[in-house]
Amino acid sequence: MNMKVLKKSRSHPKVGDIFTFQMKNDDRFFFGRVVCKDAKEGPFEKLILIYVYNSSSKEKNTIPELNKKNLLIPPLMTNSLPWTRGYFETITNRPFDNNDVFEKHCFRDIRGRYFDEYNNPLDKAYEPCGEGGVNSFRTIDDEVSEALGIPLSED
Repeated sequence: MNMKVLKKSRSHPKVGDIFTFQMKNDDRFFFGRVVCKDAKEGPFEKLILIYVYNSSSKEKNTIPELNKKNLLIPPLMTNSLPWTRGYFETITNRPFDNNDVFEKHCFRDIRGRYFDEYNNPLDKAYEPCGEGGVNSFRTIDDEVSEALGIPLSED
């Protein structure tokens, strides 16, 4: 894993939570946000939709501007394992403003079809369009690593 373990948590993430994570060999803290907790993907329900921002800070409690137009990777769906394993650490919770969340979320499945975070089909792609599926902490690590130009972890 390229992400560091920060702090393991048994608390489930809440909508509006701002979380941080760090990459090994990098002293910056990166940030993300919990957008919803009832996303669906195929047979999987109660998934967590998150944004991961291309914003960083030298201190985890100094949260930079988190703008939906400045995402590091497209929105993705995951479970609570990034928090329970300690890769994501919740810093605070803030209510969303009207401009904090995309009007439509879009994901592409392996057949090239588009759907939203509730598994409803979409007529076309809406940007930013992510890959469908449930992302584990390992696939999130890979996506973030690629976006930052870090070689993928072998473990």
